[in-house]
Amino acid sequence: QVPLVESGGGLVQAGGSLRLSCAASGRTLISVVMGWFRQAPGKEREFVASIRRPSDSTLYGDSAKGRFTISRDNAKSTVYLHMNSLKPEDTAVYYCAASRAFSTEYVYWGQGTQVTVSS
Repeated sequence: QVPLVESGGGLVQAGGSLRLSCAASGRTLISVVMGWFRQAPGKEREFVASIRRPSDSTLYGDSAKGRFTISRDNAKSTVYLHMNSLKPEDTAVYYCAASRAFSTEYVYWGQGTQVTVSS
């Protein structure tokens, strides 16, 4: 297992911004795809965004389009999620996920970081 460690969550007012980071702890991780998911209390896990090698093509869930931006630093095995214009409905635990080097299946998951947006 490769531990993924998320950081950057916290409490922010509606309209504010946060940047989440996710890094592989203790080793270099080569993944075809890295992504972010979120889960709010009482709701199913929801896809937020992903970024895929080698072109760094991105994909966004409907809730993230136009407000969130995903990026990655391959040298640091780190993926970021820049979140702007945050809304109370963005409140959730955000999870980072990554695939192996030759697959697009998410097999590595972080423990999650809480994002709370106050109105």
